[in-house]
Amino acid sequence: MTSTSLRITAVVVSYNRERLLKECLDGLAAQTYPVARTIVVDNASTGGAVSVVESHPSKPELMKLNENVGGAGGFAVGIALAARKTDTDYVWIMDDDTVPTPTALEKLVEAINEAERVNGDEPVIVGSKAVWIDGREHLMNKPRARRWIHHGAPTLTHSHGAYQARSFSFVSCCINAHEIRARKALPIGAYFLWNDDFEFTTRLLKESTGYYVPESVVEHKTKVFGSSNADPGARFRFEVRNKQWLFKYAKVNFTGKERIYYRLATVKRWAETVARAKDKSAILTYARQGWKEAGSGRPLSNAEVLAASPEAETVLKEFERNSRTDEN
Repeated sequence: MTSTSLRITAVVVSYNRERLLKECLDGLAAQTYPVARTIVVDNASTGGAVSVVESHPSKPELMKLNENVGGAGGFAVGIALAARKTDTDYVWIMDDDTVPTPTALEKLVEAINEAERVNGDEPVIVGSKAVWIDGREHLMNKPRARRWIHHGAPTLTHSHGAYQARSFSFVSCCINAHEIRARKALPIGAYFLWNDDFEFTTRLLKESTGYYVPESVVEHKTKVFGSSNADPGARFRFEVRNKQWLFKYAKVNFTGKERIYYRLATVKRWAETVARAKDKSAILTYARQGWKEAGSGRPLSNAEVLAASPEAETVLKEFERNSRTDEN
């Protein structure tokens, strides 16, 4: 594989946002570095999202699920579909409310090339800068610089402002498909939403490099501008449940000092969330719900999460069968 001719497959997870989905697909089609293949995973939309995919001139592939399994389940099947064959080098993932600027992929590929030259191997993940509709950076999608560097340059010179990060948001990150296949690595669909990206990317990056690339810009068209400490309302249940799952069942993702660091950071974040909440009683109720769910058992397997969609189950089986543990 040569980085100068990388084949990139884009995976978009969609649910009932046909206007934004069209903007996303238009943005993918307009890339200065061409996308080799585009896959849309539709989470059982009830509106016109499927029609948008079927009528789009870029002719994206469609994986239609029979029930809404959230971003986590959608990305699990989408990544499996993209990476199950060796004709994809990187999988570029995003939600349907993400609109990449024309040079977004070009700048990610440039960072991949530079990192390979500097470090001697390709990064496992490169991620974009996400901005809101008014140009402000979406801080909830901005990763922190990696605290403990395992190997490789901490920053990249020619990809201005690029630095190593320990985790990435699923809002425009490009993941090495060879690493996905070698490790048979997919997001955990049971997370549904929240921390699915944190769990998956920390799993891949424990001993590997990943770079945040601010020259690669996407517009994340959320309804309101926010950051990671904004009041999440009822979704706080998923934050608490999934973090508990992660610390209990995915400890291997982290070194010993990282486990201490992230537990303390989580306690701090939860305290800030409660302090900022408009309805503190409600936010504490959601926290108790999540805590109780996390204690009731392990997360379901991806096969169980996607059981209502036989075509998706087939994709997961093919991914497992075609992956090779000795792939580089």
